Amino acid sequence: MAAVTAADVKALRDRTGAAMMAAKAALEEAGGDSDKAIEILRVKGQASAAKRSGRSTGEGVVTSYIHATGRVGVLIEVQCETDFVARTDEFQEFAREVAIHVAAAAPVYVSADEIPAEEIEAERKVFEAKAREEGKPSDVVSKVVEGQLSKWAKEVALLEQEHVRFGRYDGKTIEQIRAEIAASTGENIRIARFARFVVGEEQ
Repeated sequence: MAAVTAADVKALRDRTGAAMMAAKAALEEAGGDSDKAIEILRVKGQASAAKRSGRSTGEGVVTSYIHATGRVGVLIEVQCETDFVARTDEFQEFAREVAIHVAAAAPVYVSADEIPAEEIEAERKVFEAKAREEGKPSDVVSKVVEGQLSKWAKEVALLEQEHVRFGRYDGKTIEQIRAEIAASTGENIRIARFARFVVGEEQ
């Protein structure tokens, strides 16, 4: 299978607007062929959702969630295009489910795109040094590092994480759930920002 580089993923995202992990998965499935990857994204609905991503999101809700212990709280802003959608049960349930997830999973950023380049580079150096210490061959180190970086991004970026609760969202990432809500409402749905508070911890 052809190796998929970060540049390949970026180029595909520029063409389709798809999420990072969706673009990477499509390229891997397509063996590195960007045209085939676009077809895969189109079938999965990512490309059509991307067309909505440029539309203005001037409406939405700010939702709060306080964990049962009272020691963890979350505020989250989820945006959409119209007040009509903002008031629907489906949209408000999505916002609450994301707030619950943030309380449990403690992401740092909304998306992997928000992770500062210097932070990525620092993690890359750590993973590379560890791989070399473990005696990995030079031609394998880069693949190991990219895999570790991808895993790390899922730990810190909200959209890349699988929803913590079982049931209707089992096994789906927050980005997949967001894309489904966007498709069902026909609007651009965007998680704008969040804040997570823990008793005794400074922001």
